[in-house]
Amino acid sequence: MNRVQVVLTLNMENLPSNFPELLKQEQEVVANWKLQGFLEHLFLREAKNGAVLIFKDMEEEEVKALMETLPFYKIKKSVEYFNLIQQF
Repeated sequence: MNRVQVVLTLNMENLPSNFPELLKQEQEVVANWKLQGFLEHLFLREAKNGAVLIFKDMEEEEVKALMETLPFYKIKKSVEYFNLIQQF
């Protein structure tokens, strides 16, 4: 089964004043993705400057479109996409 891994890095030097509100919105969006079944894993980065998300049963273009809807997408430093093939 194919997976798409996304590595989101936030621009921590220029956080907006409404960051706590964005965080709450972000959590709601990813929780909904999990409930819908296409977000398999969400890992917070130890440096607290972003996250790693694993999507299943989606094409990279679909994942890119979803990522653009995230509240944190507006404060991103970078976003990297990796197509993976699960072995076990």
